[in-house]
Amino acid sequence: MGLEDVYQRNLNHRTHRAGWLRAAVLGANDGLVSTASLMIGVAAARAGEQSFLVTAGAAGIAAGAMSMAVGEYVSVRSQNDIEHSDRLLEIEHLAIDPEGELEELIQIYMKRGLSRELAVQVAIEMHKKDPLEAHLRDELGQHPHTKARPVQAAIASALSFTAGGLIPFVGAFAPTVGTAAWSIVAFTIIGLTFTGILSARIAGSKLLTPTVRVIAGGCLGMAITAGIGQALHISGI
Repeated sequence: MGLEDVYQRNLNHRTHRAGWLRAAVLGANDGLVSTASLMIGVAAARAGEQSFLVTAGAAGIAAGAMSMAVGEYVSVRSQNDIEHSDRLLEIEHLAIDPEGELEELIQIYMKRGLSRELAVQVAIEMHKKDPLEAHLRDELGQHPHTKARPVQAAIASALSFTAGGLIPFVGAFAPTVGTAAWSIVAFTIIGLTFTGILSARIAGSKLLTPTVRVIAGGCLGMAITAGIGQALHISGI
Protein backbone atom coordinates (compact mmCIF):
# COMPACT_ATOMS: atom_id res chain seq x y z
CA MET A 1 0.00 0.00 0.00
CA GLY A 2 1.45 3.34 -1.09
CA LEU A 3 1.40 6.69 0.70
CA GLU A 4 -1.40 7.89 -1.56
CA ASP A 5 -3.56 4.91 -0.57
CA VAL A 6 -2.88 5.55 3.11
CA TYR A 7 -3.80 9.22 2.70
CA GLN A 8 -7.02 8.31 0.92
CA ARG A 9 -7.93 5.84 3.68
CA ASN A 10 -7.43 8.57 6.27
CA LEU A 11 -9.74 10.88 4.34
CA ASN A 12 -12.50 8.29 4.65
CA HIS A 13 -12.57 8.89 8.42
CA ARG A 14 -14.82 11.67 9.70
CA THR A 15 -12.61 12.98 12.51
CA HIS A 16 -11.21 15.79 10.33
CA ARG A 17 -14.75 17.17 10.07
CA ALA A 18 -15.09 17.71 13.81
CA GLY A 19 -13.72 21.26 13.61
CA TRP A 20 -16.70 22.55 11.66
CA LEU A 21 -19.42 19.87 11.87
CA ARG A 22 -20.32 20.66 15.47
CA ALA A 23 -20.56 24.38 14.71
CA ALA A 24 -22.64 23.79 11.56
CA VAL A 25 -25.13 21.44 13.24
CA LEU A 26 -25.42 23.70 16.28
CA GLY A 27 -25.91 26.75 14.06
CA ALA A 28 -28.61 25.14 11.91
CA ASN A 29 -30.46 23.76 14.92
CA ASP A 30 -30.25 27.06 16.80
CA GLY A 31 -31.35 28.99 13.72
CA LEU A 32 -34.40 26.79 13.33
CA VAL A 33 -35.47 26.72 16.96
CA SER A 34 -34.68 30.31 18.02
CA THR A 35 -36.12 31.92 14.88
CA ALA A 36 -39.22 29.72 15.04
CA SER A 37 -39.75 30.50 18.72
CA LEU A 38 -39.35 34.23 18.11
CA MET A 39 -41.76 34.28 15.17
CA ILE A 40 -44.31 32.07 16.93
CA GLY A 41 -44.52 34.57 19.78
CA VAL A 42 -44.75 37.52 17.39
CA ALA A 43 -47.37 35.82 15.20
CA ALA A 44 -49.53 35.03 18.22
CA ALA A 45 -49.11 38.38 19.93
CA ARG A 46 -49.56 40.49 16.80
CA ALA A 47 -51.96 38.50 14.65
CA GLY A 48 -52.46 40.05 11.24
CA GLU A 49 -49.42 42.35 11.44
CA GLN A 50 -47.44 40.73 8.64
CA SER A 51 -44.90 43.51 8.26
CA PHE A 52 -43.95 43.31 11.93
CA LEU A 53 -43.55 39.53 11.61
CA VAL A 54 -41.18 39.98 8.65
CA THR A 55 -39.13 42.58 10.51
CA ALA A 56 -38.89 40.47 13.66
CA GLY A 57 -37.91 37.35 11.73
CA ALA A 58 -35.26 39.07 9.61
CA ALA A 59 -33.79 40.85 12.63
CA GLY A 60 -33.73 37.61 14.59
CA ILE A 61 -31.87 35.79 11.82
CA ALA A 62 -29.30 38.57 11.36
CA ALA A 63 -28.68 39.05 15.08
CA GLY A 64 -28.55 35.32 15.76
CA ALA A 65 -26.13 34.60 12.91
CA MET A 66 -23.73 37.30 14.09
CA SER A 67 -24.02 36.16 17.69
CA MET A 68 -23.35 32.54 16.73
CA ALA A 69 -20.36 33.49 14.59
CA VAL A 70 -18.75 35.66 17.26
CA GLY A 71 -19.47 33.18 20.05
CA GLU A 72 -18.13 30.25 18.05
CA TYR A 73 -15.00 32.16 17.06
CA VAL A 74 -14.25 33.22 20.63
CA SER A 75 -14.80 29.74 22.09
CA VAL A 76 -12.78 27.93 19.42
CA ARG A 77 -10.07 30.56 19.54
CA SER A 78 -9.77 29.89 23.28
CA GLN A 79 -9.16 26.24 22.45
CA ASN A 80 -6.45 27.37 20.00
CA ASP A 81 -4.82 29.39 22.78
CA ILE A 82 -4.77 26.35 25.06
CA GLU A 83 -3.20 24.21 22.33
CA HIS A 84 -0.57 26.89 21.69
CA SER A 85 0.22 27.21 25.41
CA ASP A 86 0.61 23.43 25.69
CA ARG A 87 2.95 23.48 22.70
CA LEU A 88 5.17 26.13 24.28
CA LEU A 89 5.18 24.26 27.59
CA GLU A 90 6.19 21.03 25.86
CA ILE A 91 9.05 22.83 24.05
CA GLU A 92 10.26 24.08 27.43
CA HIS A 93 10.06 20.61 28.99
CA LEU A 94 12.01 19.05 26.12
CA ALA A 95 14.74 21.69 26.46
CA ILE A 96 15.04 21.32 30.25
CA ASP A 97 14.65 17.56 30.68
CA PRO A 98 14.83 15.57 27.41
CA GLU A 99 15.57 12.31 29.26
CA GLY A 100 12.54 12.72 31.47
CA GLU A 101 10.36 13.49 28.44
CA LEU A 102 11.69 10.37 26.70
CA GLU A 103 10.77 8.26 29.70
CA GLU A 104 7.33 9.86 29.73
CA LEU A 105 6.83 8.77 26.13
CA ILE A 106 8.05 5.27 26.96
CA GLN A 107 5.46 4.98 29.75
CA ILE A 108 2.71 6.15 27.37
CA TYR A 109 3.58 3.44 24.85
CA MET A 110 3.79 0.79 27.58
CA LYS A 111 0.30 1.72 28.79
CA ARG A 112 -0.90 1.17 25.22
CA GLY A 113 0.36 -2.41 25.28
CA LEU A 114 3.98 -2.34 24.15
CA SER A 115 6.70 -4.15 26.06
CA ARG A 116 9.32 -2.04 27.82
CA GLU A 117 11.95 -2.96 25.25
CA LEU A 118 9.78 -2.14 22.25
CA ALA A 119 8.44 1.05 23.87
CA VAL A 120 12.02 2.26 24.39
CA GLN A 121 12.86 1.59 20.73
CA VAL A 122 9.75 3.40 19.49
CA ALA A 123 10.23 6.39 21.80
CA ILE A 124 13.88 6.77 20.77
CA GLU A 125 12.95 6.68 17.09
CA MET A 126 10.19 9.23 17.67
CA HIS A 127 12.64 11.53 19.49
CA LYS A 128 15.14 11.20 16.67
CA LYS A 129 12.58 12.28 14.08
CA ASP A 130 10.55 14.98 15.86
CA PRO A 131 10.21 14.84 19.67
CA LEU A 132 7.82 17.79 19.84
CA GLU A 133 5.42 16.26 17.33
CA ALA A 134 5.56 12.93 19.14
CA HIS A 135 4.67 14.48 22.50
CA LEU A 136 1.95 16.73 21.09
CA ARG A 137 0.37 13.75 19.37
CA ASP A 138 0.86 10.90 21.86
CA GLU A 139 0.92 12.80 25.17
CA LEU A 140 -1.51 15.67 24.54
CA GLY A 141 -3.64 14.23 21.73
CA GLN A 142 -3.05 17.13 19.34
CA HIS A 143 -3.47 16.15 15.69
CA PRO A 144 -3.47 18.42 12.63
CA HIS A 145 -6.78 17.02 11.35
CA THR A 146 -8.56 17.71 14.67
CA LYS A 147 -7.04 21.14 15.26
CA ALA A 148 -9.54 23.82 16.26
CA ARG A 149 -10.22 26.24 13.40
CA PRO A 150 -11.99 29.37 14.72
CA VAL A 151 -12.61 31.15 11.40
CA GLN A 152 -13.93 28.02 9.73
CA ALA A 153 -16.16 27.29 12.73
CA ALA A 154 -17.47 30.88 12.84
CA ILE A 155 -18.35 30.91 9.13
CA ALA A 156 -19.99 27.48 9.30
CA SER A 157 -21.99 28.56 12.34
CA ALA A 158 -23.20 31.84 10.80
CA LEU A 159 -24.14 30.31 7.44
CA SER A 160 -25.91 27.33 8.97
CA PHE A 161 -27.80 29.55 11.44
CA THR A 162 -28.99 31.72 8.54
CA ALA A 163 -30.02 28.67 6.50
CA GLY A 164 -31.84 27.21 9.48
CA GLY A 165 -33.53 30.50 10.35
CA LEU A 166 -34.85 30.98 6.81
CA ILE A 167 -36.95 27.81 7.06
CA PRO A 168 -39.42 29.01 9.74
CA PHE A 169 -39.18 32.49 8.20
CA VAL A 170 -40.50 31.14 4.88
CA GLY A 171 -42.97 28.95 6.74
CA ALA A 172 -44.68 32.04 8.15
CA PHE A 173 -45.90 32.93 4.67
CA ALA A 174 -46.83 29.46 3.43
CA PRO A 175 -50.48 29.00 2.44
CA THR A 176 -51.49 26.54 5.17
CA VAL A 177 -54.66 26.02 7.14
CA GLY A 178 -54.59 27.67 10.55
CA THR A 179 -52.45 30.41 12.04
CA ALA A 180 -48.98 31.49 10.94
CA ALA A 181 -47.65 30.03 14.18
CA TRP A 182 -48.71 26.49 13.22
CA SER A 183 -47.19 26.94 9.77
CA ILE A 184 -43.90 27.99 11.38
CA VAL A 185 -43.95 24.91 13.63
CA ALA A 186 -44.61 22.59 10.68
CA PHE A 187 -41.79 24.05 8.57
CA THR A 188 -39.44 23.98 11.56
CA ILE A 189 -40.06 20.28 12.18
CA ILE A 190 -39.33 19.59 8.50
CA GLY A 191 -36.14 21.62 8.80
CA LEU A 192 -35.10 19.78 11.97
CA THR A 193 -35.62 16.48 10.17
CA PHE A 194 -33.35 17.50 7.30
CA THR A 195 -30.77 18.84 9.78
CA GLY A 196 -30.70 15.55 11.64
CA ILE A 197 -30.38 13.51 8.45
CA LEU A 198 -27.66 15.79 7.06
CA SER A 199 -25.61 15.73 10.27
CA ALA A 200 -25.86 11.93 10.40
CA ARG A 201 -24.75 11.64 6.76
CA ILE A 202 -21.78 13.94 7.26
CA ALA A 203 -20.76 12.17 10.47
CA GLY A 204 -21.15 8.77 8.81
CA SER A 205 -23.48 7.46 11.51
CA LYS A 206 -26.89 5.79 11.34
CA LEU A 207 -29.76 8.10 10.44
CA LEU A 208 -32.38 7.33 13.07
CA THR A 209 -30.75 8.25 16.38
CA PRO A 210 -29.17 11.62 15.38
CA THR A 211 -32.32 12.63 13.49
CA VAL A 212 -34.66 11.80 16.37
CA ARG A 213 -32.31 13.59 18.78
CA VAL A 214 -32.34 16.79 16.71
CA ILE A 215 -36.13 16.72 16.22
CA ALA A 216 -36.84 15.97 19.87
CA GLY A 217 -34.48 18.67 21.10
CA GLY A 218 -35.92 21.27 18.73
CA CYS A 219 -39.52 20.41 19.58
CA LEU A 220 -38.74 20.52 23.28
CA GLY A 221 -37.19 23.96 22.86
CA MET A 222 -40.24 25.27 20.98
CA ALA A 223 -42.63 23.69 23.47
CA ILE A 224 -40.88 25.27 26.44
CA THR A 225 -40.80 28.65 24.71
CA ALA A 226 -44.47 28.37 23.74
CA GLY A 227 -45.38 27.34 27.29
CA ILE A 228 -43.59 30.33 28.80
CA GLY A 229 -45.17 32.62 26.23
CA GLN A 230 -48.61 31.21 26.91
CA ALA A 231 -48.12 31.72 30.62
CA LEU A 232 -47.27 35.32 29.92
CA HIS A 233 -50.24 35.65 27.55
CA ILE A 234 -48.12 36.33 24.49
CA SER A 235 -48.53 32.98 22.74
CA GLY A 236 -51.72 31.62 21.25
CA ILE A 237 -50.64 28.34 19.65
